[in-house]
This record gives sequence, structure tokens and C-alpha cells, in this order.
Amino acid sequence: MLNRQRHLLSLLHALGGRVGNLDFQKLLFLYCQEEAPAPYEFVPYKFGAFSFTSYADRHKLVERRLLADEENVWVLTDLGRRSLGTRTSAAVATFAAAHRRLKGDALVADTYRRFPYYATRSEIARKVLKGDANALQRIADARPSRIAGLSTIGYEGLSLEGYLNRLLQAGVTLLCDVRRNPLSRKYGFSKRTLARGCEGVGIRYEHLPELGIDSVERQDLKTQADYDALFDRYERDMLPRQRPAVAAIVTWIQSGESVALTCYEHLPVQCHRHCVAEAVEKAMQTVAAQHL
Repeated sequence: MLNRQRHLLSLLHALGGRVGNLDFQKLLFLYCQEEAPAPYEFVPYKFGAFSFTSYADRHKLVERRLLADEENVWVLTDLGRRSLGTRTSAAVATFAAAHRRLKGDALVADTYRRFPYYATRSEIARKVLKGDANALQRIADARPSRIAGLSTIGYEGLSLEGYLNRLLQAGVTLLCDVRRNPLSRKYGFSKRTLARGCEGVGIRYEHLPELGIDSVERQDLKTQADYDALFDRYERDMLPRQRPAVAAIVTWIQSGESVALTCYEHLPVQCHRHCVAEAVEKAMQTVAAQHL
């Protein structure tokens, strides 16, 4: 069992072993704000702070019969209790004792007031805050500004939630995946899951596989000189044949989108996305890419 999954089960156990979906997500969020390092990260979602990863873990824990398969509630099974042993950490016990009575709209409102950024996409903020003008204004002020432009980002070393937050905080409105084959062993970064996560936080997802580099070309890259040689070939032999794809990116930006080009590598100098960004910059002249 992963450490974060143990945190999840321990918290659920300390809260009585049965908690509704919305309440548990908000309590897990508050717990993660107090625990360092936080076992889960969160994004602003339809009802406030949400962790895609926690729900992926839920599915795995249901498969292992540590959680019950109930749609609207998190339920710890007897097997789940036995898997935790007899000890509950002091941090979990203290948190549960302080928060177990906070439920429903009062719990959601508490998270919105304390962490307004995570309420910036909420569909129920006005309802649960009941005319609290100051809290609603803080939420409005926490919304990142959106300006048409170009950026690049790699998901290496990031959780799905951490990655999406970087996009949101940079005002990105369209994520352009420039991988040839958008598959990943890391949760959240295969095409379907990434597209669904983007859609959930209001970011449009587009995939331009023709801008990718075949995996065969990426073998035996050991030094920066190896990367530079690959990108020289890419810019000389491959990228000039993909003018329609580059033109599509230009059109998106000209229509007002803030576009982020994405691939795996953290460093742009070790990823072909920087070559694509330079081609867009050259085509537009007035655009300079920001590397997130």
C-alpha cells in the first residue's frame, strides 16, 4: 500500500469509517494542508478543492476490498481496518477530533473562506457562502488572469494536480500535447486521463502528434550534446514538414487562447517542445514563449 493511501484510510477510519463523497474530499483537503509533505494535491473544481489522484486510489482500494464499492460515500471495510493495524497517528487523530463535526455546506464554506483559490471554479460558492461578499470577492481576486500567448511545460516530477495548477495559475486556456504517442506509466498523463483532467478545470486539450518525435529517435540520449544533435535534425528535417500544425497553434493564439505546449521533460532544452515554440515565435514575431 502506498503511503498516501495509508493516510487516506487512516483519516477515513478516524472519522468513523463512513463519510459522504463531498465531505470526505473537503476533509482530506484540509488534512493535506496541515500535513507535510501533503499526501495529495488538489485543484479548483466544480465543488471546490478536488484530487483526481485520491479517486484513482479509491478505485484501487475498492479493488483490494479495503474500501466498499458505494457510489456516494467512502466506506472503510473490515479488511481495510485490519490493514491499518491498531495504531492511529497522533496527527490524524487530532485532525479528526477537531473536524469531525464540520459537515455539508458549513464544511465547504470553511474551505472556501480559508483557501479561496480552490473555490475559483466552484458552481456552489454563492449558495454555500450565503451572501458573504468578502469571501466571494476573495475568490474573485484569486482567479488567475488570462492573456493570449504561448508557454511550454513538462510533466516530469509533477503530480496531475500540481501540473494542472501550474497551467491554471499561468492563465493557460488550451493545452497542446506535442507527444507522438501520448501514453505514460505515470497516473494522469496518458491522453484520455489528461484530457479529462484539463476539461474538468476548464482547459481545452488538443493533441498534435505530427509534431512529436518517434521514440526510436530518443534512444541513447545521454548528454546535452546528444539532445542538441537530435533537435538540430528535428528542426532541419521534420519540423519544416509540419507547417499546418504550427499554423494551427498560431491561429489558436491569434483567436485569444493562452496555449501551453506540453511533453514529458522538465527542462525545455531537453524537449522538442522548445523547437516548436521557437517556430511559433518566428511565425508570429510578437510572441515570446514562457517556460513554466
